[in-house]
Amino acid sequence: MLSMPQIEAADFPQARPADLRPGDKVRVHVRIVEVIAGGKAGRTAGKLADRTKVRTQVFEGTVIALRRAGHRSTFTVRKISYGVGVERVFPIESPNVEQIEIVARHRVRRAKLYYMRGLRGRSARLKTVR
Repeated sequence: MLSMPQIEAADFPQARPADLRPGDKVRVHVRIVEVIAGGKAGRTAGKLADRTKVRTQVFEGTVIALRRAGHRSTFTVRKISYGVGVERVFPIESPNVEQIEIVARHRVRRAKLYYMRGLRGRSARLKTVR
């Protein structure tokens, strides 16, 4: 009987190195696959096939949490978009995550920055590491 780490080591030969920390401002390049349906209904529906369109979308925000679990590791990124807080959880090993750029590093004293959800404006600022 194989253990979970042995199965993961066989399926994923080497992990993607990610030097992420909570408080980092990152730019995550995510591959988005859009399915464009064929045109009209009726007789012409069979003639027009469905197409797929692949594009890259950039999500920029602050890393508020890291979940380290081997190949199932994830990180949560939070940003404010039009006055509304938006959070996304990305798997580090996902093939849909094309690139992770670290824009800036900030000094934080906690592993999880969930308290940032309740802060607005100037109180939500973090100190930049030089």
